[in-house]
Amino acid sequence: MCENRSMTSNEAAPSRLSVDIDRAGDAVVVRCGGKLVAGVNDFLYTEVSRLIPESKKIVLDLTELTYMDSMGLGTIIRLYVSARSAGCDLQLVNIGSRIKELLGMTNLLSVFSVCGEHHVRIP
Repeated sequence: MCENRSMTSNEAAPSRLSVDIDRAGDAVVVRCGGKLVAGVNDFLYTEVSRLIPESKKIVLDLTELTYMDSMGLGTIIRLYVSARSAGCDLQLVNIGSRIKELLGMTNLLSVFSVCGEHHVRIP
């Protein structure tokens, strides 16, 4: 099953976040595109947090994510904490250099299960 959703914030008009969700059993791949910034960050949290109770593994594929600010980073951290407390594994894959740098500056690369560049497939 695949769901495609996107949101545009009125305050940050050029900031558009898209979320594509692919499910297979108890695993989910969430493909994020655009900018994860203040004004649209709650959209990602809402979409992913509703998947946590029924998932053993959630993979955030950040291939198409071009920018993330501190609010976006906070959202990723909130999702990690929520998933971990529910016994769900949250992984980040295909992180761009700018986002990887942000995670590195905040010493968060070691916290997340970060996988290198590869294609994410749901069986």
